[in-house]
Amino acid sequence: MQLTDKNNWHQVDTLAILKSFLIWSFTLTVCLLVVGFPLIVLMMTIGALLAVVLHSVLPVSSVLLVAGSIIGLNLFAVLISSGLLTAKGIHPQEVSWLRWLHGEDKPAHTSVYAACPLTCELFRS
Repeated sequence: MQLTDKNNWHQVDTLAILKSFLIWSFTLTVCLLVVGFPLIVLMMTIGALLAVVLHSVLPVSSVLLVAGSIIGLNLFAVLISSGLLTAKGIHPQEVSWLRWLHGEDKPAHTSVYAACPLTCELFRS
């Protein structure tokens, strides 16, 4: 019976680590795409220039090589960062700027519409 409890605890811990890793991977990918958009534009510009330069050496596969390298490096950076944050024990629910993970997202303001003086009292009672 004791052996079963230890295995069950290990399985729950593994699932929590996997969940934390996957949430970090998703969050960092979204942050890279949304916040890091100027960085992505810069990487693609440099990649296009590199593909043109490499075209004289590798005529068929220069674009494939450059695009695969850029995508692979971005994927590698996100996965390594997610692994490091998970290994340090930083859970995404503990980070203050990830409010959408807490489920307690309070709006900064409430909307007031032009018809509100006529209709808002119907919903309050």
